Amino acid sequence: MAENRSGASRLAGAPVGVALGILTAGVGVLLLAVAAVALAAAGAVPPARGRVRGTIRRYASALVRCERWRLARFHDADVPPATSGGWREVGYLAVRLVPGALGLLAYGVLAVGVVLASIVLLAVFRGGLGAGDALVQVVVGAALLLVNVQAVVSVGALDVRLARRLLGPSRRDLLENRVRELLVSRAGVIAAVDAERQRIERDLHDGLQQRLVALGMLLGRARRSRDAARTADLLAQAHADVQQAVVELREVAWRVYPSALDDADLGQVLELVAQRSDVPVRVRCDLPARPARQVETVLYFVACEALTNAAKHAAATLITVDIGAGEGVVRMTVHDDGVGGADPAGRGLSGLARRVWAFDGRLRVDSPTGGPTTVSVELPCG
Repeated sequence: MAENRSGASRLAGAPVGVALGILTAGVGVLLLAVAAVALAAAGAVPPARGRVRGTIRRYASALVRCERWRLARFHDADVPPATSGGWREVGYLAVRLVPGALGLLAYGVLAVGVVLASIVLLAVFRGGLGAGDALVQVVVGAALLLVNVQAVVSVGALDVRLARRLLGPSRRDLLENRVRELLVSRAGVIAAVDAERQRIERDLHDGLQQRLVALGMLLGRARRSRDAARTADLLAQAHADVQQAVVELREVAWRVYPSALDDADLGQVLELVAQRSDVPVRVRCDLPARPARQVETVLYFVACEALTNAAKHAAATLITVDIGAGEGVVRMTVHDDGVGGADPAGRGLSGLARRVWAFDGRLRVDSPTGGPTTVSVELPCG
């Protein structure tokens, strides 16, 4: 995929891209001419017709690959492949003759301008052209040069538009890809929900249930005790266990549904989560407006999972959570200074990735061995 570059960089690459486009258009003309002759000759020999067509499509595909590289390298245009190629690529090479001819015309006019500029400069040096006339020629030449540069840039833009129209996926291809993505996303969400239910069941069975069983045994001992002091100690211990059970129950409930978001925004809720963390956490939430509740919920779960992983496995000493918005998306980055090595395919992170994907978002995990670890999320908020 071509990397994103600035407008000035693309403007500098356009002349080279258009010049190479003239050469590839010339190669395309030769290929189409040879293909026409070969197909006409193969018409008299039916067994050779299929072989000739396959050869034409193969060479056309090779030239189209060169075109994709040229557009990506000099025009910063990534043209996604279509599901069908073959004669569609041959048709693109035929249509490509238009920007190739326009590019040749633009560079031809530029060459004429260079020759005329050389004549004017020679006349100035020889004293055959006055200062006023020379200034007029410079102004006119500069204006024509700007028009010529704009023509080259426009030819490059036309080239990119034709490539995306003729080589990129059709509307039907896009719809089919979208349907496949939705089917995979739906299956992923179901798997993530099942995994979350299993985790909640384990938390209830291994944590809260065991604590309640121990509490029942403790109360039974207190009931059977005949020593008042011993009974008081057992009841005090039971009271402490009940309080701890309430805390654990609240933790499980928050994993099911963060009800605190009903009364506070995401930044405030994550501040509460940070206060309960064993590792220092810095939260910065700079959102111009509250996003949709579903978006806040997904970001909350991602942040909690990242904080839990950093505290349990990364040996981190500081975690930073940065939340912002821009270009129709909400972005959140969770960064820790731990030892790294987080596995994006693990149960927790993969489940979060499926949850994010269900909202047309993206989740990236950068966790090299030795650290640090950065978990980045982008969710549309339009």
